[in-house]
Amino acid sequence: MLLAEDNSINQQVMLGILNSLEVSVDVANDGAEAIERLSKPNAKHYDLVLMDCQMPNLDGYEATRRIRDGDAGDDNIKLPIIALTAHAMDSEKQKCIDAGMNEYLTKPVDVASLKAILALY
Repeated sequence: MLLAEDNSINQQVMLGILNSLEVSVDVANDGAEAIERLSKPNAKHYDLVLMDCQMPNLDGYEATRRIRDGDAGDDNIKLPIIALTAHAMDSEKQKCIDAGMNEYLTKPVDVASLKAILALY
């Protein structure tokens, strides 16, 4: 799994949760780095991306749009992308879906909700 998250505390929290679930995870510090990791020649295959929505340089919405447009390679166009956001409003969820994200999780992440989404993918 690839975690795209700019905040180091949030990275540590998510790494702790994912490691406790025995999920192998790499970290990208923003959307641009996530696309770079996905599009490198001989890039590691990821089954899923957890994408923070609010990041500097390239936010999660635009990073997702670019992944869907093929900027991270044709193999990643349909890669499941799960939004991570502090905003719990319905309009925020719709914004994530409109950007091309598959699912939506609010921060702080509820472990049961995360497990349910992981089980889908």
